[in-house]
Amino acid sequence: MAVGPETFPQKMFEVAGFELGTASAGIKTPGRKDVVLMRVCEGASVAGVFTQNAFCAAPVQICKQHLSEAPARYLVINTGNANAGTGEEGFQDALATCQSVSTLCNTSIESVLPFSTGVIGEKLPVEKLVAVLPDAKAALSTDGWNDAAEGILTTDTRIKGASLQFSYEGKVITLTGISKGSGMIKPNMATMLGYVATDAAIAPELLQRLLTDATNCSFNRITVDSDTSTNDSCMLVATG
Repeated sequence: MAVGPETFPQKMFEVAGFELGTASAGIKTPGRKDVVLMRVCEGASVAGVFTQNAFCAAPVQICKQHLSEAPARYLVINTGNANAGTGEEGFQDALATCQSVSTLCNTSIESVLPFSTGVIGEKLPVEKLVAVLPDAKAALSTDGWNDAAEGILTTDTRIKGASLQFSYEGKVITLTGISKGSGMIKPNMATMLGYVATDAAIAPELLQRLLTDATNCSFNRITVDSDTSTNDSCMLVATG
């Protein structure tokens, strides 16, 4: 049974240099928020940790590849369909999503990171997803956390998020994040997508180490049903 508040426990502070826009493509349920676009400012550092499942879904494979090739500028997430167990066609569908974001936002395909969560083994309805990308782009805003938290849910019954501000060397630093996940918890994350952003300036290597350490002390210590998801991803963005 779900527990906890149905809304965020506190104010979600905006993070300068990080925007979120949400739209509805009807991928699984008509009218439900299910596509989220996130924009990262130039010069930001981006780190990621991913599922340890031997059968990584196409978006996870591409996300890892693109992170190694170019600075990330856009993250695109869909729910309702995991694009997992879909073979080469699924890989091409994920690339087609990245290409659509690339064209729409005038950036390289390598700077786009794809994420999917939902039903495994079904073809990703790329046409539905791509059709609402302009709506998601138009909705981009630094205060788009609430809609994005709804947009990444699958079987979850509660949005999940946290935000804080603290002083460091005379500056106020903001840290805000959202996640989803309710099943397939082995440990090693939790059918999970997580997105955390801070306006601190952190070098990429240190950012990756911080995210890895934090995940090992949190998400990777949770066990429920001994299943490891094919799509788990958690991203940390430092805009500086």
